[in-house]
Amino acid sequence: MPIYKSHHFQVPRTAHYYTLGTPSADIEAFWLVCHGYGQLGSEIIHKFAKFDDGKHLIVAPEGLSRFYWGGVTGKISASWMTSGDRLSEIDDYVNMIHQIYEKYTALLSPNVKINLFGFSQGVATQIRWMMAKFPKFDRLVLWAGTLPDDLDYIPHQDYFNSRELFWHCGKQDEYINDKVLNWHRGFIKKGGLNYKEKWFEGTHQIPREELEKHYLNPVKEA
Repeated sequence: MPIYKSHHFQVPRTAHYYTLGTPSADIEAFWLVCHGYGQLGSEIIHKFAKFDDGKHLIVAPEGLSRFYWGGVTGKISASWMTSGDRLSEIDDYVNMIHQIYEKYTALLSPNVKINLFGFSQGVATQIRWMMAKFPKFDRLVLWAGTLPDDLDYIPHQDYFNSRELFWHCGKQDEYINDKVLNWHRGFIKKGGLNYKEKWFEGTHQIPREELEKHYLNPVKEA
């Protein structure tokens, strides 16, 4: 049998993202939004349509791995990572997100409120980027997803707990059952993180009215 070796090297590639709003000193709230598995950036940013009021800037990066959902004739979808060569995929999206973050925060007022938002697979994506780069932020909104269990949060309690942390989930979410929820709560407690749970009637989704109720006003506390 031939003996082969696996190799890695970095190549330039084109990343894709969406924006809603125009960067300026008038922006009061900046949102960096990570979509879920099988979504596109366009499919999550449209949830923020009413945020386009001159006070918010929404930026939605898109996962670097695209595929056809349900076969070669399915809709084009994206993923942040898979289990294959996962560490390299994580490094790639961490660097992409951080470049986007640095580009747009540099265009805004130093007093802008920075909101980091992740849905489903985007929850782990946000957390992995944050734990790699430790960006400045004011509010972390995690929606229908769980924290990565291979990271140590205890040394970074101050980084998280000095900001606002919220976790949203539908009461009928098909992926967050009692077993997953109990594990998640225990893991959060073990890591010493403080967050507020927000529940709504619904499944694995982001209802616009729920999002707008809590976060449309940039100065309103959720």
